[in-house]
Amino acid sequence: MVPWISAAGSRPRDWSFTWANALLISALVVSTPAWSQDSTQLPPILQRIVEEARTECAEFDNGEFDLGWGSVQRIDLNGDQRHDWVLNDFGFECSTAASLYCGTGGCMSHFLIEDHVATQLNQGWEMATIGPYRVLLADVHGTQCGGINPTPCFTASVWDADESVWRSAGAEWE
Repeated sequence: MVPWISAAGSRPRDWSFTWANALLISALVVSTPAWSQDSTQLPPILQRIVEEARTECAEFDNGEFDLGWGSVQRIDLNGDQRHDWVLNDFGFECSTAASLYCGTGGCMSHFLIEDHVATQLNQGWEMATIGPYRVLLADVHGTQCGGINPTPCFTASVWDADESVWRSAGAEWE
């Protein structure tokens, strides 16, 4: 038993093992980004992107390619309650090049919904739900907002299922 005293000074809390804690921890582990060195489990269009990256690495001083943690994620991108695919270049690793896949502008992320892949250069992204929409929020290069690299700049995009494209707009501020 490991006692813990709360900030209010109440009695110690028992942090010993319980099945409820084990279920909570396993749920957290299951919801984290997936990664796999076996790209054969990816959809073919994403396999091609990985193979291109593997080839680039091999051509750069005979490097060895690896899919690092966070390269592959399964997440609902369009609000249909099914997991879509995201392939993030930030997880690509080449033994002979530290920055082969990313630069000061960020890294490419490839968002796959059904058989449509869209690629975006970003410095990080996450999904949010606003009303009935799943919204892709991306930290992009400052030049997209009329600045330079360190200028804070974000895009918000929603998937248009009828046209099979991401939609976003530049806000016009008064």
